[in-house]
Amino acid sequence: MTAPVLGKVEWRPAAEVPELLAAPVRDALGDLAAYAAAIDPGLADTAAFCAEYDVPMEASANCVIVHGKRAGESTYAAVMVLATDRADVNGVIRKHLGVRKISFAAQDDAVSSTGMEYGGITPIGLPAEWPVLVDEAVTKAGPVVIGSGIRGSKILLDGADLAKLPAATVLALAQG
Repeated sequence: MTAPVLGKVEWRPAAEVPELLAAPVRDALGDLAAYAAAIDPGLADTAAFCAEYDVPMEASANCVIVHGKRAGESTYAAVMVLATDRADVNGVIRKHLGVRKISFAAQDDAVSSTGMEYGGITPIGLPAEWPVLVDEAVTKAGPVVIGSGIRGSKILLDGADLAKLPAATVLALAQG
């Protein structure tokens, strides 16, 4: 695989640099054509990463973990939107999940449930029962940078590949 060029980072095939991936991500990567690059963990937040490494915000996708409740039942889900967009958590996402109340998952819950670091959580390697809701703009964006499960690296893959994840559903998730 020829490494892509995006920003000021050295992308390498993810399978060749397993140390740059959280264990659940390594275990779930499968045959996805993904690349990984080491970054400064202090710059893992999207805006800081994009500014420092010259990656356009529209080539970055954020993964947020939401937690919904209905009649005592608890549901977690991952939501993928481009860094330039905001997810419609209280509208489309709440309705799709069929929950009455929804919020962003507490940091401690997200970290302990995923086995990933906060600020590096990614849809690859999440618990199998969690839906992965991917905004249609992410699937059309071409190469996008996402988390790797740790703050010290990022993954680059085609946004359309996120729709191929086992629990993925593509929806119009961004707020208008």
